[in-house]
Amino acid sequence: MPPAEADPSRLFHAGNRSLQDRHDGRRVADALEARRRVSAFAPEHVALIEAAPFFFLASAAEGAVDCSFKGGPPGFVRVTGPASLEWPDYDGNSMYLSLGNILRSPAIGLLFIAFDGRSPRLRLRGRASLVEDPARLAALPGARRLVRVAVTDIFPNCPRYIPDLATSQPSAYLPREDGGSAPPDWKGRDYIRDILPRDDPHRP
Repeated sequence: MPPAEADPSRLFHAGNRSLQDRHDGRRVADALEARRRVSAFAPEHVALIEAAPFFFLASAAEGAVDCSFKGGPPGFVRVTGPASLEWPDYDGNSMYLSLGNILRSPAIGLLFIAFDGRSPRLRLRGRASLVEDPARLAALPGARRLVRVAVTDIFPNCPRYIPDLATSQPSAYLPREDGGSAPPDWKGRDYIRDILPRDDPHRP
């Protein structure tokens, strides 16, 4: 018997694939990866990242999974190359949950999001390292160290279910009382609409 062909995906592992196949989602997942995942920042990505006053950081090591809020003045996260960025780590609570995870397992995830119901959202995956260069830190008031990230995967986050916190308006995509919901724009794209899962509520 010939060996099974290796999965070429950069985003999906066997657990993702198992659920995609169970729920008829592999075609959509593959199309989104092919069309939406990139490995270098576009100008609009740089603008979003460098204007952000915060982002969310996910890390994990030795069974300890953590998600934390990272904030600073707009521009505190700097894009330093086609697929790299860094931010200053400020004074914290001395638990070092995220940074300790990074020391043991550098794989991280980042989510840049504005809770206004309309701005772009960006998800990143990469490998992080800690930088404690006194000369660099002296130029960044309050910085204890830098977190540097070699980004491997750049892809948008779905716009649905995100509230507009400025107006206290819920997302327009929340399920209605009858269980239906408004279709997101991405489901109508020409490379998606005809391959939606069999049970997708917005399948044409």
